[in-house]
Amino acid sequence: MNFRLKKGKRLLAAGTAAMMIFSMTACSGAETAQEAAEKAAEYLSKEDITVNETFENSADGGHAIEVSGEEKEYANIGVTKTGEADGDEADFYGENSAVFTTEKGTLTVKDSLIETNGTHANAVFSYGEGTTVNISDSVIETQGNCSGGLMTTGGGTMNASNLTINTSGNSSAAIRSDRGGGDVNVSKGYYKTTGKGSPVIYSTADITVDDAYLESASSQGVVVEGKNSVTLNNDTLVADNNSKNSDKSDYYQAVMIYQSMSGDAAEGTSSFTANGGSITNKNGDIFFVNNTATEISLSGVEITNEDSEGNFLRAEAAGWGNEGSNGGKVNLNASGQIIEGNIIVDDVSTLNMYLKDKSAYTGAINTDGQKGDVYVEIEDGSTWMLTADSYVSGLTVSKGSAINLNGHKLYVDGKEYTEGSTSTGTAFEIKSESSGNGGAPDATPGEGSGGTGGEKPSGTPPEKPGGDSAGGSKPSGAPPEKPAS
Repeated sequence: MNFRLKKGKRLLAAGTAAMMIFSMTACSGAETAQEAAEKAAEYLSKEDITVNETFENSADGGHAIEVSGEEKEYANIGVTKTGEADGDEADFYGENSAVFTTEKGTLTVKDSLIETNGTHANAVFSYGEGTTVNISDSVIETQGNCSGGLMTTGGGTMNASNLTINTSGNSSAAIRSDRGGGDVNVSKGYYKTTGKGSPVIYSTADITVDDAYLESASSQGVVVEGKNSVTLNNDTLVADNNSKNSDKSDYYQAVMIYQSMSGDAAEGTSSFTANGGSITNKNGDIFFVNNTATEISLSGVEITNEDSEGNFLRAEAAGWGNEGSNGGKVNLNASGQIIEGNIIVDDVSTLNMYLKDKSAYTGAINTDGQKGDVYVEIEDGSTWMLTADSYVSGLTVSKGSAINLNGHKLYVDGKEYTEGSTSTGTAFEIKSESSGNGGAPDATPGEGSGGTGGEKPSGTPPEKPGGDSAGGSKPSGAPPEKPAS
């Protein structure tokens, strides 16, 4: 499989490019400006785009390009958007976005440059069921706060290929969705965020990314909210979550899965899937799950945690939901996967971990004693080597050689496990019980403020969870700010 990098440069195999990038990012320490420039140079830049026609808009709430209920195609265009907007109208309905498509319209953009510099100035927005945006071989840059690169809401569809997206504002995810979600399909390219509360991907939709380079310099790499999903296929993800805007959580992580209870994402079991590629975390834990249920599936991913004190997984209550029922409920499925690092499951959380297809786990679970419900199932050919005393509730292992105590003790439902013995246990039910007050991680002042300015697009607005149209009353309180959007 090949993909185009910069125009005029030779083609590189996707796997080769990913390996090159990973080799530059897997070392410890902060990324230098030279290293960042070298990575970016492998992909499209503004200088690679030939602009034959320009579109500009500076009006508050306006659009440089709007497609409503029709089909349009643009190539080699330059789009510039400034101006301001309120939170809800911009985040849910596309106000103030540079390129806006709605009413079952279809927009195709190729070989173009799109730039925004304003608060709530998303670059490319797909709103509403039946609406489709196809964008390829283009460069997107946003500078203002609350200004994502690709934005999808209300059941819209976004298809993107070989883009370079850079966002520098706070709460400005490169690949972003909000109320009503939709389908987002991204392949190839370079996607980087540098602002506070700006993951590369913020999902209240079904988002799939293939063969791409993804980097966050201040926030989580990926956030999944509510009953939604992110699937990474052969991607390189580098996350340096090092800043916070709220006190809802004390922890940093590469991937956060949660339910804010804002009404922006339906309640239910979410999913995060990674096949191949790599995940590099520079600060904190790899995964953090709270106030929701999720399926995490990993297959052949090269996972590196550069934080020696960080955990592989933390399923634990935080500042979202009602105390006593706001833990993380996790099915962790490892297939041909190497996992290193400790796992923490608090007393209101649940974990079922399945090691399959010659997976190997090196680490400890709940080293301070039994807390939440933890079940571990080790298929023949897979292994677990302890790095400290561990406590689980249930264990299934048919070959005693699968567990190497490594000089430590393993307790199963309070009883010490004897190395070399077999065991049969039962998994726990994983279901979403998220509830409680709204709130979002790392809120950015000015976003999610419940603004009411401007008219909504005509047509059917996205459905809120519970079936109320978005044109009705908003959830009580201000919508939460996303760590990334």
